[in-house]
Amino acid sequence: MSASQAPLPLAEIPVTDLTPPKGWFELNFRELWRFRELAYFFVWRDIKIRYKQTAIGAAWAVLQPLLTMLVFSLFFGRLAKMPSGGVPYPIFYLSALLPWTYFAVALQNATHSVVEQQRVITKVYFPRLVLPLSAVVAGLLDFAIGFVLYVILALFYRAAPGMAVLWFPAFLLLAVATALGAGLWLSALNAIYRDVRYAVPFLIQFWMFASPVAYPSSLVPEKWRWLYGLNPMAGVIEGFRWALTGKGQPPSLMLAVSAGAVVLVLIGGMFFFSKMEDTIADVV
Repeated sequence: MSASQAPLPLAEIPVTDLTPPKGWFELNFRELWRFRELAYFFVWRDIKIRYKQTAIGAAWAVLQPLLTMLVFSLFFGRLAKMPSGGVPYPIFYLSALLPWTYFAVALQNATHSVVEQQRVITKVYFPRLVLPLSAVVAGLLDFAIGFVLYVILALFYRAAPGMAVLWFPAFLLLAVATALGAGLWLSALNAIYRDVRYAVPFLIQFWMFASPVAYPSSLVPEKWRWLYGLNPMAGVIEGFRWALTGKGQPPSLMLAVSAGAVVLVLIGGMFFFSKMEDTIADVV
């Protein structure tokens, strides 16, 4: 054996000490950053699985918001005469369906991410937070494809956003944080209680009607809008609608309450997931 192939002395072999979290506030972001390449692998794998052996591929990311927009425009717009603030109904609904569709898909994928990787979790160590995080990040590709549809539609209706569009990245970040925060709660619960997976579709459906997707938040009495803002997606959707159309609810008390709710859901989800991380491998 050559000198270059000689084994390292025992004292120089790196040792990783794996210990479960001792409290609610133990989060190792440095370790998460060290596994960033693994997170990239999971994101790329989720994207390939989603479009593998599909007949129309990425067109599904366009059809879902497009068909929902057409239904909403017909029934809630033309027939129910829902107020849109002078914005064409297709633009009014699609600007809300973009963040909502991303949130709904990302939340579902994040919820199932831990259980679907149970064989890997029980054999290899890595920060379990990588799983719901990669599921949420992978959904941004569908969002980007759907956003191209919105741009084409906005050009057709000549709906210029104005300076409000500068707020767009901030609202996108809020949507990602909301999906990740809720996904952390549900993914940990789903690993312990498998009936959570059956409750998630009902939760998403109820959450959509509790959010200003099919209607503007202006229908809510002004004195109750701060309470309505406790729904994190209320501020996110109205923020998207305002940023993309230049009309609707600009940053206000409701948006501030929603932003605060997003922060609480995200931080609470990270602490809860971290607390349950040491038991997930045993019960999954």
